[in-house]
Amino acid sequence: MTSSPTFTPRLFPPRLPRVCVAVIGSDANEMADKAESLVRDNPFIEFRLDYLSKPALALPRLKRFFESNPGTVAIATCRRAASGGKFRGSIPSQLDILNKAVAAGCQLVDVELQTASKCKPDQLKKLRSKAGLILSFHDFRGTKKLEETLEKLRAYPADFYKVVSTATTLADNITMIRFLAREGDRHPVVGMCMGEQGLISRILGVRAGSAFTFASAASGQETAPGQVTAQQLRTVYRIEQLDVATRVYGVVGDPIGHSLSPVIMNAALRRENVNAVYLALHAKTLKDLLTCVREIPIYGLSVTMPYKESMLAHLDNTDSHTTKIGACNTVVRAQDGKLYGFNTDTAGIIRPLERRLSTIEGARILVLGAGGAARAAVFGLKERGAEVYILNRSLAHAKKLAHQARARIMKRADLKKAAFDVIINATPVGMGNSRESPLQDKEINARYVFDMVYDPPETRLLKLARERGAQIIPGIEMFVHQAARQFEIWTGKPAPWDEMLRVVLLAQQERAQHAAAAK
Repeated sequence: MTSSPTFTPRLFPPRLPRVCVAVIGSDANEMADKAESLVRDNPFIEFRLDYLSKPALALPRLKRFFESNPGTVAIATCRRAASGGKFRGSIPSQLDILNKAVAAGCQLVDVELQTASKCKPDQLKKLRSKAGLILSFHDFRGTKKLEETLEKLRAYPADFYKVVSTATTLADNITMIRFLAREGDRHPVVGMCMGEQGLISRILGVRAGSAFTFASAASGQETAPGQVTAQQLRTVYRIEQLDVATRVYGVVGDPIGHSLSPVIMNAALRRENVNAVYLALHAKTLKDLLTCVREIPIYGLSVTMPYKESMLAHLDNTDSHTTKIGACNTVVRAQDGKLYGFNTDTAGIIRPLERRLSTIEGARILVLGAGGAARAAVFGLKERGAEVYILNRSLAHAKKLAHQARARIMKRADLKKAAFDVIINATPVGMGNSRESPLQDKEINARYVFDMVYDPPETRLLKLARERGAQIIPGIEMFVHQAARQFEIWTGKPAPWDEMLRVVLLAQQERAQHAAAAK
């Protein structure tokens, strides 16, 4: 670390935890109470004093916090509005608050480059003689000129140089990670990209060379765009265990924020002791995604909408089943960099049915839809000898799929007098709400109704089916089974199906509770 014989010894430990938790509050008591609830599992905290209307009044309460929690390492930040913070006072007022925060017990202070450039040298020197100095710069527009920014920061002696950019593409993470890899051994740097697309750098940055990263105390308490919670970083992404040998996998889509795949896949990796991490990748273009696959590198992908079909053109090879379906939901990157595609949606459909039907052969099954998910269902069921019918809003698409798979067409007008062993909804109707259903109650004549939609856990279709006396198969089963098959393809290990189902049901429950609390 940068040091000088004129400065007193640093009061923070030489090796900091990988995660610093940003704490906000409407007043001093709320801020300190939040810190109290976090400090046992998170001994490294940032107090965002600029979030308080009168930050100086909070310092006596923070002093009491430090007296009762002597092992805590804390950063005091009072970022000015001109630099992306909330403090609207003058630079002298900002420095006064930071000096008082150090007196209260904070071992580190964060000062933005814009403030440093307007300070007298003695002001920063005085501040740094009492605490470690983090000199920071935030770019809220993009990721560019990182080395140039670092050189500007290094014009001022500091203990850490923090360079934060905004990811507008997934590839921006590669720019940041390469910067950290180059500079991390030479300088004490902290770096990450903000925004939803910056998740990669927030998690992989610490293994590339960033001294630490930042997390929010809880969902809804983020202090920067794209910040994830400390609990997620530690339990889902296992950030403390990441090393150079950790393999990276991910789920790609647009949008992707709703996906439960990171929860379920990281749980499986943890249970089977696989040194890997699985990330949500919001790719706005396939070109951007493929750059990350090559450069990070990413060893496996779960592919969701809208890329299941367009991904095929970028693969080096696929199995015959995936080629027939015309959609790929699983990608494997081999050691030589070649990409191989598979479709595990079929496993997600067949495995739940095999648990319930004595045999799929000869079963009358109606598939709603003619898109990628429906194609996986139709071809998979036909391969196992089922009598498959297709109902779709576009008759032309239904006819095309029926011809390719040697299945039959079902007209909606004939539904009320038709009976099936299974009805499968392979459309997105009902996703995200409990009002829409692809079928009316009188059109549901089946022993089992299987809805691929898993959000909400019980869709309108499943509710109607239950009322009609049918047994229901929730979409979460398909989700878990297709994910389990992906896990097996990537790792060569049996998937911990029970654990995957347990964590995803828990995640669904937590999501429902948050949604209810927000109303």
